[in-house]
Amino acid sequence: MAFLMLGVSILTFALMTASPLDPLQTNVGQVALGSMSQEQVAKLEAYWGVGTPPVERYLGWLGDVLHGDFGTSLLYRQPVLEVVGQRLAGSLWLLLFAWIISGILGLALGVTAGATRGRLPDRLIRGYCLLISSTPTFWLALLLLLIFSVWLGVLPIGLSVPIGADAASITLADRLQHAILPALTLSITGVANIALHTREKMVDVLNSDYALFARARGESELRIVLRHGLRNVALPAITLQFASISEIIGGSVVVEQVFTYPGLGQAAVTAGLGSDMPLLLGITVITAAIVFGGNLAADLLYGVVDPKIRRGAASK
Repeated sequence: MAFLMLGVSILTFALMTASPLDPLQTNVGQVALGSMSQEQVAKLEAYWGVGTPPVERYLGWLGDVLHGDFGTSLLYRQPVLEVVGQRLAGSLWLLLFAWIISGILGLALGVTAGATRGRLPDRLIRGYCLLISSTPTFWLALLLLLIFSVWLGVLPIGLSVPIGADAASITLADRLQHAILPALTLSITGVANIALHTREKMVDVLNSDYALFARARGESELRIVLRHGLRNVALPAITLQFASISEIIGGSVVVEQVFTYPGLGQAAVTAGLGSDMPLLLGITVITAAIVFGGNLAADLLYGVVDPKIRRGAASK
């Protein structure tokens, strides 16, 4: 995990360094730069790190990170960890809700499709999954926004809280209402991959020798699915569920832009367009740690679900 996070930070830094955006022109403006003195421009260049060798900048950043300091955001004028903490708090419930719902629906649809392979439910579920897989996330977000916010007017059109509301008067219900559409978009797009992979595993299980033997003993198809199918799709389902963390975090970048939701994804876009190197590196490394931590949790859960893996690990 440490080497993976190091590689992620190096790649992100290299891409940011190769960006054609000029941080001074992007954040100060060409007109404002033209009206400044050479001394003022030099101070700005020193603040944004213009002219400093990339390797020196990266090693300086890495040394500070190893001491727990991710630097100061050049745009927000706050420590990076504070900005990430504030934005992550806004995105956490959104990502968690989408992750849980997509996992439950994906598993249920995959098991149903595998148990009814070749019949109408299977064809409908596969058609839905293929349609969703080929649908751009931003288009789906705009469609839901148009239907539920513009036409029906039952859900807010954007943001995470009501416009103009006092902070003390904002309730949990208000926040949940504003998170429904973004979370629904992420849930819908996250279902397809889990459902299709679960279906294939369920088909393999139902075509296996022990499933055939169970039918010969007179067990019903429902009992075979529940007793043998669910047990054997549990490990692949765990893998897919935790692997979907990266997809949901990546999708939140687009979804939060469409719904103007002030979360971590929107902060990442702002940092990228504004050449805020410390903030973008901090967001990238922290989200990478969340993804890698999810993969580690999946590995640990294997031993809980499958006693054979637990005994194999113990014997070593």
